[in-house]
Order: sequence, then C-alpha cells, then structure tokens
Amino acid sequence: MRWIEMKQLFLGLCLSLLSLALWAGEEGLPVAPGELSNLLATAEPGSTLVLEPGVHPGGVRIETSITLKAMEGAVLDGFANGTVLDIAAPNVTVSGVHLRNDGANLTRMDAVIFVAADATGVRLLDNRIEARGFGIWLDGSQDAVVRGNRISGDPALRSQDRGNGIHLFNVRNALVENNEVWLARDGIYIDVSNENRLIGNFLHNQRYGIHYMYSHHNEVRGNRTRENRTGFALMSSTHLEIIDNHADGDEGYGFLLNDVTSSRIEGNTARNIRHSTNPGGGSAIRGGEGKAMFVYNAQFNSIRRNVLAYTDIGIHLTAGSEGNEISENALLSNRTQVMYVATRKQEWSVDGRGNYWSDYMGWDLNGDGIGDTPHQPNDSVDRILWTYPMARVLMNSPAVQLLRWVQREFPVLRPSGVTDSAPLMRPPRSLEEFE
Repeated sequence: MRWIEMKQLFLGLCLSLLSLALWAGEEGLPVAPGELSNLLATAEPGSTLVLEPGVHPGGVRIETSITLKAMEGAVLDGFANGTVLDIAAPNVTVSGVHLRNDGANLTRMDAVIFVAADATGVRLLDNRIEARGFGIWLDGSQDAVVRGNRISGDPALRSQDRGNGIHLFNVRNALVENNEVWLARDGIYIDVSNENRLIGNFLHNQRYGIHYMYSHHNEVRGNRTRENRTGFALMSSTHLEIIDNHADGDEGYGFLLNDVTSSRIEGNTARNIRHSTNPGGGSAIRGGEGKAMFVYNAQFNSIRRNVLAYTDIGIHLTAGSEGNEISENALLSNRTQVMYVATRKQEWSVDGRGNYWSDYMGWDLNGDGIGDTPHQPNDSVDRILWTYPMARVLMNSPAVQLLRWVQREFPVLRPSGVTDSAPLMRPPRSLEEFE
C-alpha cells in the first residue's frame, strides 16, 4: 500500500512539473516576490517573466529584450524611492502590470517607468500606474507604443510638485493611444519631439490635458479633456494636425494656440469652458474669462469645422495672429463670440464659405445657405470695453446705445476687424455631434 501511495505521489509530482514547464513555455516564467532582479539579470532575449501575486520590490532595470507581465494581485512597488522600472533595452514589452509608488524628486526625474534612449520599440500596454513623480518618461527613445494605460498622480502633492502622466522628450515616431491620465501635473507633455501620434486619450482633472512645446509634425486626434485648467496647450510648434478632439468643462482655455504655425486645427469641439480662477497663472493670460479657443501669435493655420460653444469667449485672437484661414466653424451661444482688439481687417471666409454664428441676424433670400449680408461680430464699443474694463459701468447708457445704433445703420463708420463675408445659415456639423 505504501509503495502504491509513493508511486501516485511521484506521478503527481511529475505531472505538476510537466504542467509548470508547459505553462512557463507558453505563458512565461513565474516570478515570486523578491526574485525579479535576479531573474532579469539572467533572462534570455525573447523570454517572458510573469509576476506572481504579491508585492514585488521595484527599483529594477531591464537590460534584455523581454516581456514583463503580471498575474492578478501582483504589484511592482518602488517604496517611494527613485524609479520603479528602468527600461534600457530595445523591444521590451510591459503589459498588464500594476506599478506604483515611485519617488517624487522631479529634478532627478523619478518615474514609475523610465525608458532610456537605447530602448527603441518599447511597448507599454494596459498597465495601471500610480505615480508620485512622472508616470511614464520616454527619454529620447524611438518607435514606442504607449497604449491602454491608466495613470494617476498623487493628490497629496501640490499640482506643481507632481510629474506629468506621460512625458516625451526628444522622442520620434511614438504612438500614445487610448490612455487615461488624471491628477498628474500635465496629462501628456511633449518637448522637442517630432512625428508622433496622440490618439484617443482621455485626460482630466490636472493642469493641462495635452501640453506641446517645440514639437513639430505631430498628430493629435480624437483626444478628450475634461476639468483641466487648460484642455490643449499647444505652444511653439509647427505642422501639427489637431483633429477631432473634444474639450468639455476645462478651465480658462479649451484650445490654446501660442506661436503655432502652419497647422490644421479642424473638427474639434470646445464647450462649457469655465471662468479661470487663476488669471495670473500664465504669461499669455490677460483675464479670467473662459475661452473656447485662444489664438496667440499663431499664423498660417487652417482653423476649420470646429464647434466653440457655451463659453464666455468663443475665439480670442491677439498678438499678431495673421494669415490664418478661419471658416466653417460653429460659434454657438458664447457670451462674446469673438474677441479681436486690433483694427487690421480679418476676413473669416474661404472660397465663399464663412462660419455659423448663432447670433447672426441676416437673411438668405436666394436659399444658397450663405447669408446675404456680412457679419461683423465686434464694434468699437467692444474694443473700448476690452481696453478699458472699467467702462463696463456705461454699458447701458444712452451714449453707448446710440454709438452702437450708428454703427449698425452706417457700416462705413464701423471700424475694421473681423468680417465674415459669407456667414453660414446652418452649422456645418449637425447639432447632435456636440449636444
């Protein structure tokens, strides 16, 4: 009887070892807590390591082209010291891992995941990242894919003391897609990084949703921002494709274009942009009004088919923003549709098609969808009020009402500025797209 029991035990052990070997060969090598550093040092290129449930100490470095995965309940923890995972090899994949608790020293570039310049072709997929410093820092690496990650900052830290959720520095040909970032400093920050794509990300409750600096030939498409201090802050960049993005309920600005040139800003929506509670928070900010789109020293751009709605100011142009083609936009129920203080004429129609204005009072006798009279959204009273805000106390005075009546009845006395010579009678996009 005892011999039979030993034989059964031996066969069971063999079957268990065989099952483990088959599982490791197909799924990867299981890693118990505390073993990751040693296994990374001996891992062969192309191998897969799978973190078992439990807390795994961070501060580890990947120097071989491997895949790192995790079972449910596994956590890679940095214990608030430095970077949790440092990637220094090409073609590394990190997928489905919960990483947390990096250091918060921004000068030292503490990050949950740091990707070095030599780590080309890195894939960071479907990870859960809880960051104190930076969430993901791509430092000069090329051809990265950052997809499906959920990244949050530490609300115990002041906003300016947190790192960015996803930070790209000197990066080329990266795809940053379908990530959610919240409570970081900036959701996605891009600096001197060209030919990258930001697609379908959701960025909320932080300073800037997307922040561009000195980056060119990038695509920003289908992203959503909500309840940030600015939705899209696009600065000092050229040849951007800003297409089909949506800012809703951000504060200050939906889309801020500062020194952006030769770019397409098309098919975007900005609505319900709230009054800024921090009017002194940026060099380009003059007042606290919410602005669906702020165009500051931006030239030779196509601004087309955007919906700018339910905000203090629809579009504010200033500081030499000339040579832009602005047409087929819908400006809906903004308290001030356009703010343009300069007197140089700006024609806001292209090839006989202007913009839709919810406050346009003209008519269309021939039924071609184009208003028969031009639309000028501002008059000299507006400029007086913008230049001398204290004059608002005179808004309802007989003198101001008379001046506005004279400008309406005698357009020759109306100063130059924004003119839409072919206002649209219907929005170029259906109301259902943004209601």
